[in-house]
Amino acid sequence: MSDTSIVEKSAVELRELIGSKQISPVELLDACIARIEDINPHINAVTATCFERARQEAGDAEKAVMSGKPLGLLHGLPIGIKDLEETEGLLTTYGSPIYRGNVPARDNALVARLRAAGAIVAGKTNIPEMGAGANSRNTVWGATGNPFNPLLNAGGSSGGSAAALATDLLPLCSGSDTGGSLRIPASICGVVGFRPSPGLVPSERKLLGWTPISVVGPMGRNVADTVLQLRATAGMHMTDPLSYPLGNDPFGMLPSVDLSQLRIGYTEDFGVCDVDNDIRQVFRNKIAALSQYVSVCEPIELDMSEAHRCFDVIRAESFVAGFEAAYRRDPASLGPNTRANYELGAAMTLADSAWAQGEQTRIFRRFQQKFEQFDLILSPTTPVSPFPWSELYLKQVNGVTLENYYRWLALTYVVTLATNPSISLPCGVDHKQMPFGLQITGGFRADGYVLGCAAALEQLFECSDELRRPRPDLNKLRRSDVDLKSIVTHPPLLSGGAADVAGGPAV
Repeated sequence: MSDTSIVEKSAVELRELIGSKQISPVELLDACIARIEDINPHINAVTATCFERARQEAGDAEKAVMSGKPLGLLHGLPIGIKDLEETEGLLTTYGSPIYRGNVPARDNALVARLRAAGAIVAGKTNIPEMGAGANSRNTVWGATGNPFNPLLNAGGSSGGSAAALATDLLPLCSGSDTGGSLRIPASICGVVGFRPSPGLVPSERKLLGWTPISVVGPMGRNVADTVLQLRATAGMHMTDPLSYPLGNDPFGMLPSVDLSQLRIGYTEDFGVCDVDNDIRQVFRNKIAALSQYVSVCEPIELDMSEAHRCFDVIRAESFVAGFEAAYRRDPASLGPNTRANYELGAAMTLADSAWAQGEQTRIFRRFQQKFEQFDLILSPTTPVSPFPWSELYLKQVNGVTLENYYRWLALTYVVTLATNPSISLPCGVDHKQMPFGLQITGGFRADGYVLGCAAALEQLFECSDELRRPRPDLNKLRRSDVDLKSIVTHPPLLSGGAADVAGGPAV
């Protein structure tokens, strides 16, 4: 089996091949490393790596297979970990110069669960500084280029993970999501990003443990791979007060969905989001193509009139909690997005916070009422086609200036406020031949049903030239000479020899 054919297989198939001794974890890891060394310099998705340790772990995984030991759900599968998650012995910078030399002494809860399921951590994936924004660029590692055009952005904050999956660098990657950080990069890189219900996958790194807006979750090249990672990470954990017991492998078998009975409500903008006119037309075309296969497909109206202000306050609370000490020491140590978030929150009052908590509750209740009439709510995931990563954020839509650097994430953050499970599913290309993601949102705590619907829709889309998942042209990428590290100020400090840098050190 050639290296190319190995890395392009799904994670589910690779796990079956490992379990049946048809491929070795060592063989798979070596193929992934070769793909990373070949493609990563052209997209800058993978940052710090630990290939030597991974090879040792792959050897141990192979011995376990050959000796007939019980194997975990992810046994022998290489994985990329978003650079917001702490990884024992592997550089974790959060995309910030403040943490340029940070090598954690332990894995956080998410990474520990992935390792316990047999996954082999191969490296970290790129993000915006501190995860702030949806353009994965920072002064430690540089920018992640979109696999379909490395001059354009890969989204964020899980942009490195999405780009790595789109180019088959790794079969699995982790992500997280506050305002759309799983869904947006998945959408514009042509992969799957699932935002689970709060607490379904425990997040240890939340300083405000009771907030429902920030979650960790899985990404994959298809729905089945995404579910595989979810199965390995979901369930109660003492570090997350929103987590809850799930029973025995509740996502081991997704519900069977008959598309002909499906009731879909759709919206181009939730009534409050700025959306490019061309993207509106692309979405209408996708809905028209889909509508013939379902029972109901109707436009809906939602009262989200206060969603922007509500999200501003609740998001800012998290940034105040996380960055007060750093800001007090040296405001200039924070990048412009992170600093803007902190200053916005620091200026708010207790009355602002109380109002926002109440408004989020009202949004939640109004949103749930729609699921008495519809099974799913569909929308575009992003309001524009990908823009250059050299532009830190999107400033205008349809010639109208946006209020702040994250307002262009509104299509996803209004769903965040409702707390419902939501997935971005590849759905062909947009008017510029870039990947288009369909945001599929389900009822309260209906994670399994949303995934079952996404799997059924994915199967339908694969039969359509207009709707199937697009793939990047790797040969075209190999010819790219885009300088993705032009914004790097200093190379990262790789403490203790625990990590090496994919594609060479930053300059």
